[in-house]
Amino acid sequence: MATYTPNFPGSGTIVEEAWLAGRAESRAEAILHILGSRAIEISDAVRDRVLGCSDLDVLGGWLGRSLSVTSAEELFAEE
Repeated sequence: MATYTPNFPGSGTIVEEAWLAGRAESRAEAILHILGSRAIEISDAVRDRVLGCSDLDVLGGWLGRSLSVTSAEELFAEE
């Protein structure tokens, strides 16, 4: 009997790339949602930078900071 061995994650397949892109997009949307829920004004430049980022580690840092910043630009203060 043949055994199925998935090549995911870590193999660079199209499926993996799409999955990671979806995670990044969801995380970016969560950051913007938190800022909006906290009534923090989000400039177009901040929105574009957050939505354009695909690095999950960077987005994770911004997500954590989105809970405590007083302006959207402060997301990027520690870079």
